[in-house]
Amino acid sequence: MRLGRFSGALPLVLLTALIVAVGAYATVRQDAFLTSFNINNLLLLTMPLALVSLGQTCALLVGGFDVSVAALMTFCVVVASYTMTFDTSGWALAPGALALVAVGLATGVFNAVLIRVLRLPSIIATLGTFSILEGASLLLRDHPEGPINSDVISGLTRSVSFVPIAFIGVVVLALVGDAWLYRTRTGLALRAVGLDETSSRRLGMPTGRMVFLAFVLCSVMASIAGFYSAAQVQIGSPIIGNYALTSIAAAVLGGASLAGGKGSFVGTLLAALFLTLIDNVLPLFQQPTEYAQMTIGVLILLALVLYQGPELVARLRSNWPGVGRLRSREGEAPAA
Repeated sequence: MRLGRFSGALPLVLLTALIVAVGAYATVRQDAFLTSFNINNLLLLTMPLALVSLGQTCALLVGGFDVSVAALMTFCVVVASYTMTFDTSGWALAPGALALVAVGLATGVFNAVLIRVLRLPSIIATLGTFSILEGASLLLRDHPEGPINSDVISGLTRSVSFVPIAFIGVVVLALVGDAWLYRTRTGLALRAVGLDETSSRRLGMPTGRMVFLAFVLCSVMASIAGFYSAAQVQIGSPIIGNYALTSIAAAVLGGASLAGGKGSFVGTLLAALFLTLIDNVLPLFQQPTEYAQMTIGVLILLALVLYQGPELVARLRSNWPGVGRLRSREGEAPAA
């Protein structure tokens, strides 16, 4: 039990230490880092990755992946350039905003049907959805055009001092999400499906409903992340960053298991903040942005080894005596 609690808290402690260490180093070496403008910009840049990674955590908890989230975010940005135009104002913007959420909801239902009804592997199903959404984005906007309403951008980026209001909301969402995940029956059912779907079904848990819910939540969160991508690019661009792999990286660094059944929304938020911090700090030191991608890859490998270390050690200890007995038996002379 103590080992389990330690392994669950390890990502939170490690990420917090890394954020503090990188932030302290940047503060000492660059005066521009710890300014209100830069911190506000850092937190706003974290928003899309944080939101889509929280959704990706839901998919990983049930043992799946959703690689369509990047294309969904791009499609939402393109749709926003049609539904939230410059000549729209006030409550007339509400239908356009709801249209983006509806796109996310429809995509989530589509993915869930492919995975649960047609029994397709999640990575294959969402890869197909990725291609459909990517093609649809290019069909609607073959090049960046269509400015997005400035009132929407101002509302999304509104801040209290240097802290965006939306970022405060995401922090609250992550805390509530972890409380739900570990202190409610539905949260337990979600994790149980990822750990062992067959046993969960035998115990009467609604496994199909949990998987369906996880992928719908993942897509809806990606569509909300699309709002903040739109606020950043401010135009209907069919080319947005690859949030699919980065969202999986943030979830894994935050403590999610690729095998399912384990994860933390707070850990995912910290990981998203840390990955964005790397992108924010490198330009201040005039370093190539390619270093950020290399750093992410190295961190994922280290996280997988470090977070799974206790389990690997336990497996080695349990298997070693058996291996020893097997070798001794093979070395014994046959009985006369």
